[in-house]
Amino acid sequence: MPQMSHRGPVPRASVMKIAPYVPGKSQASGVDPKSGKVFKLSSNENPLGPSPLALVALQDAPRLEDYPDGSSTKLRQAIANAHGLNPARIVCGSGSDEILSLLAYAFLGPGDEAIYSEHGFLVYKIAILAAGAEPIVVPERDYTAEVDGIIAAVTAKTKVVFLANPNNPTGTYIPFDEVKRLHAALRPDILLVLDAAYAEYVRRNDYESGLELVANSANVVMTRTFSKIFGLANLRLGWCFGPEGVIDAINRIRGPFNVNGAALAAGEAAIADSDHIARSVQHNEDWLDRMTRGCEALGLNVTPSVGNFILVHFPQAAEHSAELADNFLQTRGCVVRRVSAYGLPNALRITIGTKEANLAVLAAFKEFLSK
Repeated sequence: MPQMSHRGPVPRASVMKIAPYVPGKSQASGVDPKSGKVFKLSSNENPLGPSPLALVALQDAPRLEDYPDGSSTKLRQAIANAHGLNPARIVCGSGSDEILSLLAYAFLGPGDEAIYSEHGFLVYKIAILAAGAEPIVVPERDYTAEVDGIIAAVTAKTKVVFLANPNNPTGTYIPFDEVKRLHAALRPDILLVLDAAYAEYVRRNDYESGLELVANSANVVMTRTFSKIFGLANLRLGWCFGPEGVIDAINRIRGPFNVNGAALAAGEAAIADSDHIARSVQHNEDWLDRMTRGCEALGLNVTPSVGNFILVHFPQAAEHSAELADNFLQTRGCVVRRVSAYGLPNALRITIGTKEANLAVLAAFKEFLSK
């Protein structure tokens, strides 16, 4: 009889290089959520919550025993109506994370390379390695993607370039002219992925999400999410707009019912609620500036942000490190995001929250730094 092996299935070596994604915390250590107030500012959620229209739509969501629309037909049309797009060139997914992974699976394999910037979204590395390809990390300048560096990193093996614009966790962006310059320098067989998860928050004249570039290019795709300004993070909903060939490839490998019915109904309602979007943008504009100035007044450095969060840098001094600041904030019920995994051990990312939450953070910082 053949010898029985006690060794189980072995994953690909590239999979074992992946550090599991650790999301932002929800609870504050040392604070009883039942008796003490906790402000969750660790995941860049909308402090105003979802659109009231989305909440109404959830009440009329389909029966749980029925499969959802596997093509997300009504939601794709609603997205197309909101942005003036062809719905046939849109794919919806379970969060934009799923779509980013599907793009990697469709266009990368062993022997290929994919590029992203130094402090880019962690999901890029996970998706690249899961596809068996090699991640190439390009240094940033002033916590901002550096186009010349990305271009210089391109080799014959390069198949995909991921660009978060604006970027998480830094909050920085590059002007659209720079995006176009990057695209012009890439070979036609290299896919440029524009991750515009925070696009709705940006109020800069030189910024564009990339819709026009995608519409007129065969090798550019843009991903978006309903988790941020639309306040639907719990439902896991995202979408992408791309060339016909890219959309066809994603549709061939995505799950047949990859978006649940509740998400479809809420997303369709949310994207049509321009009043809620405007209120969310205005709240963020007001408090992004106030939080930045408030932290700087305490002697902290803040990376200029166009998103719904700020990246606050702490001195190397042991008594006022980012780790100790995080621990102290938790004792005051403020849950923020450590970003050591992004190569930023001396910084904290803080979501713009409600007025009460924002003031609590500033008060906690003042108390911490006075020690």
